[in-house]
Amino acid sequence: MARLKERYEKEIIPALQEEFGYHNVMEVPRVTKVVVNVGVGDATQDRQLLDAAMRELAMITGQKPKVTRAKKSVSAFRVRAGNPIGCLVTLRGRRMYEFLDRLFNAALPRIRDFRGLSPRAFDGRGNYTIGIREQLIFPEVDLDQVVRIRGMEVTIVTTAKTDREAMRLLQMLGLPLREA
Repeated sequence: MARLKERYEKEIIPALQEEFGYHNVMEVPRVTKVVVNVGVGDATQDRQLLDAAMRELAMITGQKPKVTRAKKSVSAFRVRAGNPIGCLVTLRGRRMYEFLDRLFNAALPRIRDFRGLSPRAFDGRGNYTIGIREQLIFPEVDLDQVVRIRGMEVTIVTTAKTDREAMRLLQMLGLPLREA
């Protein structure tokens, strides 16, 4: 069992039950999935950039990414509908908890001048999105293999009904939020 999931079951569920007054264990919010998305707009000119981004995302998450394609044609960006423009991975279960553990404890502290994440990045439905500027913060990435520095978006989807509940859950899991 993943270390973070074990902590969630033994410590966090009882604490959240007491804090929010849940009567049933199934009411307690939990993380359902984590979606990691990388946009590769340059892939329209050079297919190898998409392959490199997919390789790096597979190293970071431990799962093969899915290619995302353009929904509409945009002539200003030289994109046609159906062109590959990015890749994403949806993590669930054990891989999700292991990724969150590495993200909270190894990757985020490696960001230069890191003072915590914004508490305002919740979407109103209990989901949290983190924008990462460079993939180099992950220890799995081999610096010699990096073709181009890319950003990524990590969305943590929870079953929380309010942002306050989701914020408390993620703080207890170890998400480093700064004071508002």
